Amino acid sequence: MAQLMRTSNPALNDRVFQGEHAAFGEAMTLKGTVNKTGVLLICTVATAAWTWNLFLDSHSAAAVGPLALIGLIGGLIFAIITVFKKTWAPVTAPIYALLEGLVLGSVSAILEVRFPGIAIQSVSLTFGTLVVLLLAYHSGLIRVTEKFRLGVVAATGGILLFYIVEMILGFFGVHFTAVNGSGAIGIGFSVFVVIIAALNLVLDFDFIESGVRAGAPKYMEWYGAFGLMVTLIWLYLEILRLMSKLRSRE
Repeated sequence: MAQLMRTSNPALNDRVFQGEHAAFGEAMTLKGTVNKTGVLLICTVATAAWTWNLFLDSHSAAAVGPLALIGLIGGLIFAIITVFKKTWAPVTAPIYALLEGLVLGSVSAILEVRFPGIAIQSVSLTFGTLVVLLLAYHSGLIRVTEKFRLGVVAATGGILLFYIVEMILGFFGVHFTAVNGSGAIGIGFSVFVVIIAALNLVLDFDFIESGVRAGAPKYMEWYGAFGLMVTLIWLYLEILRLMSKLRSRE
């Protein structure tokens, strides 16, 4: 089996398909992965719509706060389970999507009240980015070279490290106001993170195709869809954050 492409997405790294072969039964297909991604999107939208309506009816963050916390912690737990138990992906991936929808719906609704229209703008930009990059990837306009891959992986790792350090220092009262603010530095940082998150989609496309070529088992379609959802959710949240910074300047 040819060496599989690496990706900075922790759910889709270069060890995912090692030892995964469809010796018996159906093999992973691109169409199947796309269909599974659609199912996960429906799951996410369903719970997101529920928490969205719950907040708009009550106009109280307290009404959705516990749900968002459950979604955040539960989503992390099921993401970890899915990464280490890929055969469970047909069950754990939909649960992950449902839990993440609680977070997305809550955050989106709260920001929507402050910045009307921000949610639909962020959703449109997220899926617009997905379509544009998918077309660019399949047309060969964007090629996943080793330098491209290493650059995206390094940038993603740097962003993750920064977020971890920021969270830890936050407990001690140290905050990066310039980065989190709506000034030039804050907006510039968010634009950079959005670009890196978007480029991770290209690595995900390439990695999923590698899994298809490798003849991975059918359940890996769910795993591939899960990995793609991880990036999409990250991209949406970062676009939402960028849009909120831009809108706060108005």
